[in-house]
Amino acid sequence: MERNKTMKKGAAKIAILGAGNIGSAIARGLAASGGFRPEEIVLTRRRPELLESLRGEKFGIGLDNRAAVKSAEIIILAVGPQQVEALAREIAPALDARRHLVISIVSGVSTAQLAGWLKKKVCLVRAMTNTAIAIREAMTCLCAAPEHRAGLDRAKAIFDALGKALVINEELMLPATALTGCGIAFFLRAIRAASQGGTQIGFHSEEALIMAAQTAKGAASLLLGRQGHPESEIDKVTTPRGCTIEGLNEMEHHGFSSAMITGIVTSNEKAAKLFKRE
Repeated sequence: MERNKTMKKGAAKIAILGAGNIGSAIARGLAASGGFRPEEIVLTRRRPELLESLRGEKFGIGLDNRAAVKSAEIIILAVGPQQVEALAREIAPALDARRHLVISIVSGVSTAQLAGWLKKKVCLVRAMTNTAIAIREAMTCLCAAPEHRAGLDRAKAIFDALGKALVINEELMLPATALTGCGIAFFLRAIRAASQGGTQIGFHSEEALIMAAQTAKGAASLLLGRQGHPESEIDKVTTPRGCTIEGLNEMEHHGFSSAMITGIVTSNEKAAKLFKRE
């Protein structure tokens, strides 16, 4: 690739291998954070032509995974569960345990499995994030073995600049996939439904979408800013025989909360089946 000629060893700080939607979002978030320049981030993909828009944003684009690893210090694995074993075995010879930090965002693949394929005692962190990372509003969950605490602290510092990061036990990573990875789609669907309701009661669709999205943002900000509970905030806008409680009760009659809970549980069950191999 033409861009590979400019990828000098040591020029990059981060290599994102398998830069699809989430990998590209991470790259843009890292650049937006100010912690890394686009030129310090290299992305690879089996079809690099799909990354042309990122080339225009001055990110490094390549096809050679080993070359990308050798040029970087932090390696982010962003391929699908079925591709990660082959990728791990491919890049293993290029990894330097003294220099590299490997962060895997591959759903369903444990750090133990990944370490077995890499066959090196490289610092390894597992992460689950979502596409809001592109605008530095992601929820990211992280875990690592005790001996990799330094790498975990480094990864947390990176992802804290891209939203909020939380260190959890590895057995909770699949539930994190359902709640944060899949969950962003659930909340987007809820906003879409609210906007459709707004259109039905008289607003133009563009107006309704802005109103619904900003209202959802405000609701989330109330909880994050005040560290409160949803019900305490709900109580502030519900009055006896009022229109809010009427609407809430009607939604509950149709299974609003139950549907959300069931959706998250179903996604969690599906995530557990994405990749099963010891």
